[in-house]
Parts: sequence; structure tokens; C-alpha cells
Amino acid sequence: RRAYSTEKTEQKTGGGGGSKILWLGAIGLIGAGAGYYYYNTNSTLNTTKVLKKPIIDYQKVYNEIADILEDNDWDDGSNGPIFVRLAWHAAGTYDKESKTGGSNGATMRFSPESDHGANAGLKFARDKLEPIKEKNPEISYSDLWSLAGVTAIQEMGGPAIPWIPGRKDADVATACTPDGRLPDASKGPTHVRDIFYRMGFDDREIVALLGAHALGRCHPDRSGYDGPWTSSPTMFTNGFYTELLSKKWVDKKWKGPKQFIDKETGELMMTPADMALVQDKQFKPWVEKYAKDEELFFKDFAAVFHKLLELGVP
Repeated sequence: RRAYSTEKTEQKTGGGGGSKILWLGAIGLIGAGAGYYYYNTNSTLNTTKVLKKPIIDYQKVYNEIADILEDNDWDDGSNGPIFVRLAWHAAGTYDKESKTGGSNGATMRFSPESDHGANAGLKFARDKLEPIKEKNPEISYSDLWSLAGVTAIQEMGGPAIPWIPGRKDADVATACTPDGRLPDASKGPTHVRDIFYRMGFDDREIVALLGAHALGRCHPDRSGYDGPWTSSPTMFTNGFYTELLSKKWVDKKWKGPKQFIDKETGELMMTPADMALVQDKQFKPWVEKYAKDEELFFKDFAAVFHKLLELGVP
């Protein structure tokens, strides 16, 4: 799609319920030409100088990310799924009560957060994006990582995601969040709700977000699980829901953690947390809706993924 945002949102104004259209794709250019003043105290007369802030070409950054998505040396020939996982794990540490964590800060650059079990394997994604950061030093890591997730989803056939730049990076490891804030795939619906409610999501949003499991695969040396969720792990579809409902899932007989495989081929997998979506009476209706209506899923996912990437951003 090569456009980091094609969505518009309505922002209500006070009074008679009027609205104005905010084009999110243009927001990064606001203030690009603005300067700030300082005084040259070394001269006898204090002369005022105007220093222009560097302009960040976000479309250029988007294109550079899109150009490295295809990678025959990586999973299924695409870096896209791991870029989505990086963006999600950077933002998913948010706690609405303490207002800590979230996509602002890019604290996964530091230990101990980089060493958390849920982040295993994400060094590859961070390293893959490093040359783009070097070519565009003005962009923050937190903007780069979140934009990488948006780029990957759009370029793999998903919906247009509203995206607003302006995140700032933390410069010390003390900003890292404690371990345990990301979902544990071995747990059931109570745990899933605890994790996502902490961030401020409801049941509908939880099910919509987990639809991203249409992408990518698990690895025994990272998550401990093994295999893809769908037969098209580099295409963003509603396939996660259709597979959940249409396949008969059985326990995998192996020495790894408890997971499920499709009885027919044994090639697809689901974790206990995935299965919770069809076992829980409040989650399952949304699984059924998204399985039947991909357009509805795309609409809801675009909104909730945007919300995810805004967590923790002032």
C-alpha cells in the first residue's frame, strides 16, 4: 500500500457536537518548520538565531521498512510477522493504573526487558530495523518499531492502520517494565482478561487483537511452541478465526508445552490461550462474527491496533 496511514478519524469539538477531520498521516509534519531561539552569550550583542528542527520523512521510512519485509532467509520468506510482534510487545507492557509501559520509550532496547521470556527472538527484528534507524537518526526507536508493525500489516494485505508519530525514547534502563506484563500462552480466559483489561481493552478488542495470530509461527527456542496458526502465515486475513472454528483440535503429543494441532494434518497449531477464545462464552461470539465477516474484523482490528500503539504515549 506504501502509505503509512490512509485513515481519518473524527475528533469531537465542544459545543454543538461538531467535528473536524484529522488526517493522521500528515500529523508528523506539524511543526517541522518551527524553530526555537537561543542567545549567543559569547557576543557583545545578544543576537537571536533560529534553528530548524529536522524534518522526518515518514513515508520514506515506511518505504524502507516495506523494502525489507521480503526475506527468503527468514520464516516463510517474510520479516513482516516478527515486526508486528515487536510493535505489539513494545506496546503491550502498558498498565493503565500506574500509567507505566507502552510503546513510548522503546525500553526493550535495555536489559532486563530485552531478556524477558516473552521477548525471546525479537533481537532479530530490532537488529533488522537498525540500518533504517541509522539512515534516519531523527526518528525515535519507539516510532520506528510501531511504524514497522503498521507497515507489515498493511503490506501483507491487512487494513490501513491510523498511525501518529511523536513517541520519545527512554534513555535509561530504569524505565523498563517488570516481567510478566505480556500474555502467557499457556493460560486460560481469566489470565487473558487480566492481561488485556490491565491495558484498558474489552472482550471485543481482545478477540480482535488476537486475530493477528493469522500471521507468523511459533518456535520451540523462543516461545516453546511450534508451528503456524494458519496455512498463510504471511497474509493478513481472518484465517485465525476460521481455523479455530472449522478445525478439530487435539493435544500435540510431544515433550514441549501443552499445545493443540489440527487433527487432519497436524501442521497448524493453537495455544491454550488461543483455545480460550472458543471456550469462553463471552469471547466466542466475537470469534464467530470475525470468522464470518472479514471486513468487520479489518475495521475493528485497525481501531484496536491503533489504540494499542498509543498506549503510554502522552
